[in-house]
Amino acid sequence: MKISLITVVYNGEAFLDECFKSVAEQTYPDVEYIVIDGGSTDKTLSIINQHKAHIDYFVSERDNGLYDAINKGIEKSTGDIIGILNADDMFASSDVLASVAKNFMINPTIDGLYGDLDYIHPITNKVIRKWRSKQTTAEEIKKGWMPAHPTLYLKRTLFEKYGDYALDLGTAADYELILRYFYTHKIKAKYLPMLMVNMRMGGLSNQSLNSRLYALINDYKALRRNNLSNALLVLLKKKLSKISQF
Repeated sequence: MKISLITVVYNGEAFLDECFKSVAEQTYPDVEYIVIDGGSTDKTLSIINQHKAHIDYFVSERDNGLYDAINKGIEKSTGDIIGILNADDMFASSDVLASVAKNFMINPTIDGLYGDLDYIHPITNKVIRKWRSKQTTAEEIKKGWMPAHPTLYLKRTLFEKYGDYALDLGTAADYELILRYFYTHKIKAKYLPMLMVNMRMGGLSNQSLNSRLYALINDYKALRRNNLSNALLVLLKKKLSKISQF
């Protein structure tokens, strides 16, 4: 079973080397590693060149943002399973992809798989938040719950059937895809009780008050697009659910 892993980067010299090393340390052999660069002007391309032995496909060109670049990676992928590792993040252990593959193989009817995530300080790597997931249903999604997107692995056929990331919802594109897959189409996904990713704090949706407001508006649009009733209440529950992660 081949896993296509996608990393999207733009001027990511600060942490990209750690991300690449965590991929190279994975024990699972059948991995197609795809790196999509948005035309970086810092030392990113030099770092990519240093790790080219572990990269199966690479392109550096302007794009229309993070999710446009992810969609490019999906289009180039040939694996049975597709996952994403952000350029600022790293795998929590060397057996993450092996565990992903094993669970898909012993549960051939599942469409997706997700696990646990730690938010870490960008400099000290100290754990700030712990996102512990659970086995979910469409009803849980209606209550504002969602799996941690950086831990999500999906069969490639899902993208062919239900579409890629929407490019008109900004940083809410991952939330909209989860709503579309888990709620609208009710895919069968399994929770893997394993720490999969260490994610650095400070993502695109948390950079300023305006970006947070913009993200909230797009979350609302994503809920409405997927016909969830009481969208404002769902958003409130989604925000409140994060309190227990600290």
